[in-house]
Amino acid sequence: MSKITGFLSEVGSEMRKTSWPKSKELTKYTVVVIITVIFAALYFTVVDLGVSEALRWFLEL
Repeated sequence: MSKITGFLSEVGSEMRKTSWPKSKELTKYTVVVIITVIFAALYFTVVDLGVSEALRWFLEL
């Protein structure tokens, strides 16, 4: 049990040392991540549609 409390004490100590982003930075990073995810989703959608159409065309030959 003392190992667990020691571990949790160390975790708390390290969390206090952590540099957390300010609200403005966090908002900026969140927007960047959301935009990146949207672009990646659009890219993979277009690639998937292209591959699907290419396979459909190839199988109809």
